[in-house]
Amino acid sequence: VQLQASGGGLVQAGDSLRLSCAASGRTFSLRIMGWFRQAPGKEREFVAAVNWGGGRSTWYADSVKGRFTISRDNAKNMVYLQMNSLKAEDTAVYYCAADRRLRVDSVEYDYWGQGTLVTVSS
Repeated sequence: VQLQASGGGLVQAGDSLRLSCAASGRTFSLRIMGWFRQAPGKEREFVAAVNWGGGRSTWYADSVKGRFTISRDNAKNMVYLQMNSLKAEDTAVYYCAADRRLRVDSVEYDYWGQGTLVTVSS
């Protein structure tokens, strides 16, 4: 499975941004897709995830709950992260990831994209 993230950029606090992740390859083997982020000097952390197979369960980190929305389009093999009310502390490299198991907030996902930088100026 290959993942290609896009949509990052420089925005001001309070703005919105939508990240996209295109998946290719053996996507039928996936059970979950998620977004993680890594700020400078910090460890990679879970942001959001969505069930890839049956059902549309979603999970969010407390820090983004109510501001970010993850969605999927299986027909297009796409996952999106709509980010609203962005804060300076959301600044990070955002990674798209996919897993063949249901390890929701683990950094042990099987597949990772290259990351896209989101910078929020205050």
